[in-house]
Amino acid sequence: MPATSPDPDADRYYAAFVAHDPRFDGRVFVGVTSTGIYCRPVCRVRTPKRSNCRFFSHAAAAEQAGFRPCLRCRPELAPGLSLVDSSRVLASQAARMIEQRASEGDDLYLPEVARQLGVTDRHLRRIFQIVHGVSPMDFLTTRRLLLAKQLLTDTPLPVTRVALASGFASLRRFNAAFVARYRLSPTALRQRRRESPAPGLVTLRLAYRPPCDVAGVLRFFAARALAGVEVVDGHTVRRTLALTHQGQRLAGWVAARFVPERHEVELQLAPALLPALGTVLQRVRQAFDLDADPALIDPVLASVPAQSRPGIRLPGGMDGFEIAARAILGQQVSVAAARTVTQRIIERFGREVVTPFPDLHRLFPDAATLAAARPDAIGRLGVVRQRVRALQSLATAVAEGRIVLHRGAPLAATLEALRALPGIGEWTTELIAMRALAWPDAFPASDIGVLNALGTRDIRRVRALAEDWRPWRSYAVIRLWQTLER
Repeated sequence: MPATSPDPDADRYYAAFVAHDPRFDGRVFVGVTSTGIYCRPVCRVRTPKRSNCRFFSHAAAAEQAGFRPCLRCRPELAPGLSLVDSSRVLASQAARMIEQRASEGDDLYLPEVARQLGVTDRHLRRIFQIVHGVSPMDFLTTRRLLLAKQLLTDTPLPVTRVALASGFASLRRFNAAFVARYRLSPTALRQRRRESPAPGLVTLRLAYRPPCDVAGVLRFFAARALAGVEVVDGHTVRRTLALTHQGQRLAGWVAARFVPERHEVELQLAPALLPALGTVLQRVRQAFDLDADPALIDPVLASVPAQSRPGIRLPGGMDGFEIAARAILGQQVSVAAARTVTQRIIERFGREVVTPFPDLHRLFPDAATLAAARPDAIGRLGVVRQRVRALQSLATAVAEGRIVLHRGAPLAATLEALRALPGIGEWTTELIAMRALAWPDAFPASDIGVLNALGTRDIRRVRALAEDWRPWRSYAVIRLWQTLER
């Protein structure tokens, strides 16, 4: 879709706006020329005339055209775009890398992003402009400003901390960018919010596109939950979390509750994690695959020989190293056996953390801790020598910064680095790509669950079948695994 009208789908987008259709949420934004405001399709304001509406594929494009975000539907809550969409792969992956830098407060050095993607700086700028309708810098600025808008509306954080948490180097730059883009100051926006956040825990909202197989996501996490680290309770997933933000190590907990009737996830987190809120939001979106677009995915999976479950999601995680470490520990064993061994490692090497929940009290060990551990200390926990070597090689690479594991990491370079480590073969690499890097087209063809679900041991035949499921083969894996659930 072009960044602005005229657009052959404009009438369809307007019909979605009139119907408040949540399936279009995050895929299109509506700028209203009579008010200068842009909205999500789900907005409940009085419907403007068709002649007053312009349609944009990104919030950044709407803002570049001079529209301000609606204070009622709040565009910062909308789900993001799915990564794979035919020829948009390069620009979409670049957008994810930029979003990751925005959440971590890093500056954008586009030549480095281009190098990691294997293209020239000039080519990346050109493709990004064509696909997204804005420059990479405008895209980054919009992501930071929308995050700041969410923090100003939903949290009691002082404006200075909001500026830092949303990636601005100084309060002066933040104020200048906010006023230039939204024509009011951050303080004025906070004064205009409908309700002040209640004292105590902060609750944030994250939207997703329906349908969503919420039950399938919750079953997935419940089957793999580690005592003391993660708990699934009804529609809520709670877990401990540690991360490094701007050189500082932070630790606490997060609690995410699905609210299916509103197509949202409500998020609460420990006050200690608030300085890294942008990063936490990105990790929650990845963990529950909130940016998935069922309208693109479900039709492609129609030929998967499994019961159809509309809105299937690709469960990820909130810590890429944890996912990768658990993939190594799960080599050639069942889910239950892998969980048992991983539990022993947590009890031996995981740090304790204070939370308000008695069933959450321990952190998954970080890469530096496992890299420095004695190999025999890990081996005594029931981990065979080859996997100890693989685990510690991975931990060393992550601790030294040679491998980064999140959805903003460059895919090809990261997979190449993983394959170069001892004890990490194609199955492990594909699993890490699926869940840690959120790559939608990964496919561990030798996975025993996939083979059992398809009733064959012929890996060549399995790969041939999976060609029909591109570019969503990771989702096909989840659907096949679901057929084996008891």
